[in-house]
Amino acid sequence: MSSELADQELQPCPLGTVSMHGDEIAPLMARLPGWALAEGGRLERSFRFPDFVTAVGFVNRITTVAEAAGHHPDLLVRWGEVQVTVWTHSIGGLHINDFIVAARIGLVADV
Repeated sequence: MSSELADQELQPCPLGTVSMHGDEIAPLMARLPGWALAEGGRLERSFRFPDFVTAVGFVNRITTVAEAAGHHPDLLVRWGEVQVTVWTHSIGGLHINDFIVAARIGLVADV
């Protein structure tokens, strides 16, 4: 399910775009296993790893996805864990691109 979402093209987010709410978010969340809707209208997921080096390697894979999309998540790195938070800063909430990027990040976690 998330791979179909990951394959979608990113959409323009022009000035004045309104963040997504309720009815739009729920079906997209169902397509993002492991992700949660966090406070402030953000997508959040923690990924666990056996050690710090593996966690940082995952961060490096995320940077490739983020740079290609021009959409950059917040990353918190701890020993054996990376917490990823995705939202569209310019609209202060969620846009379809957040779900697409989250799905792409989920795919690189499965590598």
